[in-house]
Amino acid sequence: MEAENKELLTEGAKVFGIYLDKKAYEAFDLYLKELLKWNQKINLTAIRSEKGIILKHFLDSLSVYPYLIKPSMLLDIGAGAGFPGIPLKMVEPSLEVTLIDSVRKKVDFQRHIIRTLGLKGIQAIHGRVQDEEILKSMEGRFDIVISRAFSDLRTLLILSLPFPKKGGRVLAMKGETGSGEIQLLSKIEQVRYRFQETISFSLPRSSLKRSILLFEKE
Repeated sequence: MEAENKELLTEGAKVFGIYLDKKAYEAFDLYLKELLKWNQKINLTAIRSEKGIILKHFLDSLSVYPYLIKPSMLLDIGAGAGFPGIPLKMVEPSLEVTLIDSVRKKVDFQRHIIRTLGLKGIQAIHGRVQDEEILKSMEGRFDIVISRAFSDLRTLLILSLPFPKKGGRVLAMKGETGSGEIQLLSKIEQVRYRFQETISFSLPRSSLKRSILLFEKE
């Protein structure tokens, strides 16, 4: 990994309480190169620069690390090119991670990265959370459900409801305006979540605003 990229990843990870070793740097560098290579043929991300991927994908994914239950079963809904589930698994091996996405080519890439990095205790599923087979096999299994830009907050909370255990957490990763969606929830009787808090921050070494909305299943 180039020195400038390594410095950004190192400093950014430290902000979230993560200290990377040589093996982690090699893994993130491989992930970065494979994402750029696949992205030439398949539209996995609109972000094309190495720095942009480290900041807006890797570090953005790691921003939820302080709010995870460890160890735990984690479901990543709408995981895309593997974010945030794969980076979180890379820095916290105790997580049992399930990625789900409705786009086959993105799931193919997730599986490629899982194999390439030799990750264990993580699976990538092609499908939708409302599919009957997925609902039956994964209902009530997870300590944490997480999503990054999967949908609006209302849709996420309704579709995710079957999957967390009682007392389990939902972490909705949003941009700067995410907290405004909280005001709409009082009108949604069918969402049985207790809102816990909004965490607002900027991504390391940038002015990019982010928020994490934390819920607990009642």
